[in-house]
Amino acid sequence: MISVFWFLSVSSVAHVFLAFAAPVAQAQTYPTKPIRLIIANTTGTSVDTLARVLGVRLGEELGQQVVSDNRGGAGGLIGAEIVAHSPADGYTLLISSTGMQVITPQIYQKLNYKPVKDFAPLSLFAVTQNILVVNPTQPINSVKELIAYAKANPGKLNMSNAGAGFQSHLAGVLFMHATGIDVHQVPYKGGASLIAVIGNESQFTIAPSPAVMAHVRSGRMRALATGGEKRSPQTPDLPTISEAGVPGYVSTGWAGLMAPKGISKPVFDKLYATLVKVVNQPRTRELLERQGGDPITTTPAEFVKFINDEYARFGQAIKLANLKVE
Repeated sequence: MISVFWFLSVSSVAHVFLAFAAPVAQAQTYPTKPIRLIIANTTGTSVDTLARVLGVRLGEELGQQVVSDNRGGAGGLIGAEIVAHSPADGYTLLISSTGMQVITPQIYQKLNYKPVKDFAPLSLFAVTQNILVVNPTQPINSVKELIAYAKANPGKLNMSNAGAGFQSHLAGVLFMHATGIDVHQVPYKGGASLIAVIGNESQFTIAPSPAVMAHVRSGRMRALATGGEKRSPQTPDLPTISEAGVPGYVSTGWAGLMAPKGISKPVFDKLYATLVKVVNQPRTRELLERQGGDPITTTPAEFVKFINDEYARFGQAIKLANLKVE
């Protein structure tokens, strides 16, 4: 009996040891093959360009190729669903962003995944400022002048956006609500909204920094302010919209990294440590800034809180705009 009991005890301890040792060993050897990075945006968008910078730098640090896989469409639902239903082994990751994480889930009525809950959020890695720009021929040189001009000329200014539910649309809805101005929101298809401002077909817009800064530098647009909580290090001379006359106004874009829910803690920790390391390297920061992103890292808990805050902020704009997709 003693020998049998001893054998069973040793066997049980061995099983417990192996159960704990397996994930640790996996993390030590991870990754042993290429990692698939799902980008739920089309090629060439600001999120896509920022994600590709991160992917290359992560691959260099981890010693395996990180393959960018664009799965745009349906507001990011397609890409998010792929990752939510992928094995939680660290070999399929998601570039999470404003559209697919906080806007689309509040517009689409049917989702095949649970935002945030079906993922293991690692960290933000970039914030993109939304910038308020006007056609340079307009007699407007500040946010206060824009508000005053719009109130003196109700219904005469056009504010372009990239389409219903896009950042530029919801940023504009919030701006109109906060200032009480009467302007026409004019939807265009993507970048055509910027061409409309350059041609003075629409007089102003609020759009992501990566899309507008080249036009600002060339003089085709005039930048008045940024939508962040604080000034961007890339445009330190530009005030925020909040400090320029609309207290409390915030509207930014962002990009972060997520894994499927259930990923082992050792692999998660290795990915998180690697992400923080590469984002804070001067070379990575330079590349992200070149694409219009402000580099940033957060703890996983801070990332979740950030998403929840963004969800509420954009939720207000979505209700004001009365957006819904069946």
